[in-house]
Amino acid sequence: MQILITIVHVTVCIVLILVVLLQAGKGANMGAVFGGSSQTIFGSSGPGTFLGKMTTAVAVIFMLTSLSLSYSASRKGSSLMEGAAKPVAQQTAPMPTSGTPAAEVPAAAPASPAPAAPQTTK
Repeated sequence: MQILITIVHVTVCIVLILVVLLQAGKGANMGAVFGGSSQTIFGSSGPGTFLGKMTTAVAVIFMLTSLSLSYSASRKGSSLMEGAAKPVAQQTAPMPTSGTPAAEVPAAAPASPAPAAPQTTK
């Protein structure tokens, strides 16, 4: 489900960018140069254009997908370090198998050869 919402979110982001870039600014009309309004029939603000309504709809969808993605990420509770490997020092130190306490066993004792047994003659 989260993958589907992410795909919709990215698509809506691209559409929102395109719709906003296609719109003309408020001062882009020729009538604004002489102080008059080019849309005086409909009042000072004029009716909502198709691009204006589409921008509102896409912005609402963008906000809903943003909220749902942030909610699902916070509920998951995973972290980036969850799958990280153990440090090297913890991987190489063997656990003692005998009945001796761990404090008496050195973690990295150098390997020494076994002492030679004295030779007996007959």
